[in-house]
Amino acid sequence: MSKSPHRWMMTAVGAPMVKEPLVLPTPDAGQVVVEVAGCGVCHTDLGYYYDGVRTNSPLPLTLGHEISGRVVAAGAGAESWNGRAVIIPAVIPCGQCDACKRGKGTICAKQAMPGNDIQGGFATHITVPATGLCPVDEARLEKIGLTLADVSVVADAVTTPYQAVVQAGVQPGSLCVVIGAGGVGGYCVQIAAAFGGTVVALDVDAGKLEAIGKFGASKTINVRETDPKTLKKSIAEFAKERGLSTREWIIFECSGTAAGQSTAWNLLVHGATLAVVGFTMDKVEVRLSNLMAFHARALGNWGCPPELYPGALDLVLDHKIELASFVERHPLEEINQVFADAHAHKLKRRAILVP
Repeated sequence: MSKSPHRWMMTAVGAPMVKEPLVLPTPDAGQVVVEVAGCGVCHTDLGYYYDGVRTNSPLPLTLGHEISGRVVAAGAGAESWNGRAVIIPAVIPCGQCDACKRGKGTICAKQAMPGNDIQGGFATHITVPATGLCPVDEARLEKIGLTLADVSVVADAVTTPYQAVVQAGVQPGSLCVVIGAGGVGGYCVQIAAAFGGTVVALDVDAGKLEAIGKFGASKTINVRETDPKTLKKSIAEFAKERGLSTREWIIFECSGTAAGQSTAWNLLVHGATLAVVGFTMDKVEVRLSNLMAFHARALGNWGCPPELYPGALDLVLDHKIELASFVERHPLEEINQVFADAHAHKLKRRAILVP
């Protein structure tokens, strides 16, 4: 192998991550060793590292759950994966329990999340169950000018909003509002549009709104420049202009902020669906009875079932989702600086760390 196996360990909240040698194990039955091509830096990773969000596995721990790479070793029963390019699910269900058998792998009690339950992807190699691996067609990748590292972000930034869009039932004629137009929200805009929805994108960052206006958003609104009542009115007027209903909006909260969640709640209309995609430790105060009064519904979105990954990847490979404009590759050796820049909002694109 071309690179000496190693990984970067988080030892304490905010402490510089430490590089350590990695001894590659012989994979057990049903396991594979993946040589990492790239691992995306997610808002969740920053929460663990800076905000003290507790990981299920105690520190020290290698973070990172948006992983693509190539299988270089396989245990008994997983030999067919040897040599294949793959995306590793951000949440790996066991595949055997009652919840998994009923298609509810996202609530599997034995699920394993790299960088949380098990060692993660900020490393040269990772050992994971073969359950749910998503094969990557490298010929199609090359055709659209992407690398295997680039599609690492499919594992969370793309598949999480993909599940949200599927679960919410977006279809032609749906008026979709996406709050938070960068990162996960940017992909949510594109996926909702690919499903036939007409999308209004909200953000506080003019640059993010300008970017997503070129890729799926039919209308963009800077929420810094309007009050809640005017915001709701302007979306309703836009819906009427497009011949869409002023009811049954599908609202995707992707910002992972208290302000974004409050905005989402204030946009509830009759028959609305509120999809909570972003995560924050902050609390918001809402009148829960609004769900009753509007006959609305609120849906959580944890990870994405592995069986949905191929459909999400197809949208990327068919270029119905623009990926290249929203990601940038950095050497894994620069992990501490990249985390600092991401936390300080200095990065305009999602960082992918490449060993």
